[in-house]
Amino acid sequence: MHSPSVSSVRCVGVHFKGLLARTALSQSASSHQQRGYCTGSSPVAQTSSRWATMMATATVQRLGVNAPAIVVVRQLSGTANSSSTLSSTGGGTGQGSEISSWKPQCREHHQLTCGQEQQAHSPFFHVQHQQQRSMSTTGAAKKGLVAVEEARRFMVDCLVKSNTPPAHAKQQADLLVEADYRGHFSHGMNRLEMYINDLHKNACNGAAVPAVLNETPATAWVDGNNGLGAVVGNFCMDLAIRKAKEVGVGWVCAKRSNHYGIAGWYTLRAMNAGCIGMSMTNTSPLASPTRSKEAALGTNPISVGAPGKDGDGFVLDMATTAVAVGKIEMQRRKNEPIPVGWAQGPDGHPTTDASVAFDTACLMPLGGTELTSGYKGYGLGAMVEVFCGVLAGANYATKIRKWTHAGADSEADLGQCFVAINPACFAPGFEGRLSDLTGILRNMPMTDPNHPVLVAGDPEQHHMAMVDKEGGLAYHVNQIKTCTELSERLGVKPIEVI
Repeated sequence: MHSPSVSSVRCVGVHFKGLLARTALSQSASSHQQRGYCTGSSPVAQTSSRWATMMATATVQRLGVNAPAIVVVRQLSGTANSSSTLSSTGGGTGQGSEISSWKPQCREHHQLTCGQEQQAHSPFFHVQHQQQRSMSTTGAAKKGLVAVEEARRFMVDCLVKSNTPPAHAKQQADLLVEADYRGHFSHGMNRLEMYINDLHKNACNGAAVPAVLNETPATAWVDGNNGLGAVVGNFCMDLAIRKAKEVGVGWVCAKRSNHYGIAGWYTLRAMNAGCIGMSMTNTSPLASPTRSKEAALGTNPISVGAPGKDGDGFVLDMATTAVAVGKIEMQRRKNEPIPVGWAQGPDGHPTTDASVAFDTACLMPLGGTELTSGYKGYGLGAMVEVFCGVLAGANYATKIRKWTHAGADSEADLGQCFVAINPACFAPGFEGRLSDLTGILRNMPMTDPNHPVLVAGDPEQHHMAMVDKEGGLAYHVNQIKTCTELSERLGVKPIEVI
């Protein structure tokens, strides 16, 4: 090891100054309490600090600098706990508070729909606390910043005005806000108008309560009754978690559901209960099978989440297509080409013309063409159809309606799958080994010192830190305009920009 150079210390600062600022913000809200399965402010602060510290340590070690550089990292944090220590090995394997255990309770299935099966203090849900940071309104207005709680309020108001019970509206809003908070803006506020349109056209029933059609100690088949995706998804994952705590594994499939947002929301629920979680859903056809020139499968996302030590974790959340259709739309608006392998034209061959790709609406599977292993992404998408559409008795592939932002005229009848696995039923010490694994991966030699190695979930952590630092969600000006139009249409209080 050698003494830290100025450039090395600067590199550490560039990567983590913003991340560590998250700690001060979270700690400032330590007295705040929220309803439902909220995150307590203190655990949020501890989790944010631990994660940023782990990432800082990993970069320090890869740069080959010694202890003085770690002191610099601590100084950047400003409010970091002076008694905390950085693990010499990185990866978040140090000792700390364990994930609280989830105790199953005897209750009727319909009570699971309340969406409050989660612990009051969660190391994984970060969005439930209010931001307390003072902001310059001049600079904030230019960015279109909206406080997290204001975004949630607006979503709930709009959903309630669309014949959705407040409890169901809150579940859907919580999911959408979490998506924006984690940086998945395509699945947050951006999806609200589509949900509202479906509700007003009666293509979705905001008051519907899921029902169990068949179950065993480890499995369940659920009818979503055409309810909101978040309500159906929360019901199913909470049921899977309860079964996992009782018998080790819970596997729940649902039919007659709707768009359920980011798949990672449900695996985070499992992680919050100390379980490994898996979630997947089929969607309207937007992707072509390898060697086909027409869409037959959806983006069919998959998420796997596993809890580590002290709030560390692995959160994979990915589509089985090469890219989301929203990215093609953005390139089209900018009049810029798209990379080869994103989508294909009407002739079935890859196209770089964003307008042609958007009009054809035929995404390529993950991997792109057959030559670049696109058949693997195609296989993953088909696997999702087996577990969701076929196993659940829902619509699948081309049987699913076409997706329209304007609101559909028929039920989607989407199929979804939720799995919870209790690590306590297997080798002891799962959380520690999981964090050891993530530490190994984060500590691998970097190709570019300005881009540290990440694991699934790290980009979302970075985005959440940025949101907390800025004091709100930075929505595009066109999104704010859409919200204003929606408030006028529904007669609700307009969304307030900081």
